[in-house]
Amino acid sequence: MLLRHINYFLAVARNQSFTRAAAALHVSQPALSQQIKQLEDSLGAKLFDRTGRTIRLTDVGEVYFHYARRALQDLDEGKRAIHDVADLSRGSLRVAVTPTFTAYLVGPLVKAFHDRYPNVTLTIHELPQERMETMLLDDELDIGIAFDEAHSHDINARRLLDETLALVVGRDHPLAKRRIMNLDTLNELSLVLLSTEFSTREQIDQCCLQHGIRPRVSMEVNSVSAVIEIILRTTLSTLLPAMIAFEHEELKAITLDPPLLQRTAVLMRRKRAYETAAARAFIDLASKAAAAAMKHTRLNRR
Repeated sequence: MLLRHINYFLAVARNQSFTRAAAALHVSQPALSQQIKQLEDSLGAKLFDRTGRTIRLTDVGEVYFHYARRALQDLDEGKRAIHDVADLSRGSLRVAVTPTFTAYLVGPLVKAFHDRYPNVTLTIHELPQERMETMLLDDELDIGIAFDEAHSHDINARRLLDETLALVVGRDHPLAKRRIMNLDTLNELSLVLLSTEFSTREQIDQCCLQHGIRPRVSMEVNSVSAVIEIILRTTLSTLLPAMIAFEHEELKAITLDPPLLQRTAVLMRRKRAYETAAARAFIDLASKAAAAAMKHTRLNRR
C-alpha cells in the first residue's frame, strides 16, 4: 500500500464524490477509482457505499478513515519535526483567531513575534471557532485563539485572558464622559452590533435576554473594523470588549453594571500534536501579550 492510496481515500471521503475528489487531486476519475479499488482489495473490505446519489463511507470505511487521517497527521508532524530549528532561524506557524482578537491582541502579538523571529513564516486566519477546531483536528492549523466554550475532547485549551464587554462610544458621544453605566440604560440606546454570524453577537443576545434588556439595534455589520468606523463617525454605540476601546484614542469604554458579558479566551491546540519551536515561542509571547492587555485594561479603569 502506498501513501498515495491513503491520500486518495481521504479525498474521496471528504468530498463524498469521486468526481470532486479527482478534481481536487488533479487526477482523472478512472485513475482515482482504480487506486481506491486497489486499496479496498489490499484491505479486503469495501470502504465506500456507492449505491446512493452520493458516495458514503461504510462502517469499515468510517473506522479506517479515523486511523488513515491520524497516520497522515503523524507523518506531516514528523516532516515538520525534521525541519524544526530550535534557534528559529527558519520555520513556519499556522495560527487562527476569532474576529474580536484582531482588534486588540493580534497586532502587538504579531509584531513581537516578527521582531524576534523574522525568518519564521507566520500565517494568520480569522475564523469562527467551530471552523477553527475542525482545522486544528485536521492538522491544518497549529494554534487557535478563541473562547473557553465546549471543545472537542481532542482539543487542549489553555487560559489566555479574561475579557469583559463594555459599552463602546466615540469620544464625542454624549455618554463619553461616563465611567460606569447601569445595564438598563442599554434599552434607551441605538446600537451597531456584529451580525448574528459572530459568536460574540450570539452571546450578547443571550445575555440581554437573560437580563431582560432589549436594545435597539439600528445597524448590523460583519466586521469589527466596520463597527469601529461607524462608532467613530456616528452617535451610535456598540458592545465590544473593553480592550478594543483602549487600543483606540478616539473610543471610550463605559463599564456596565452589572457586567453584561464576561468570557475567557484560550489558546487551543490539538492533543498529542507535535509542538514546534515556533509554536512554543508564539505561545510564550501570546501569554505575555495577553497579560499586558489585561494590565492596560485595569489601568484604564482607574
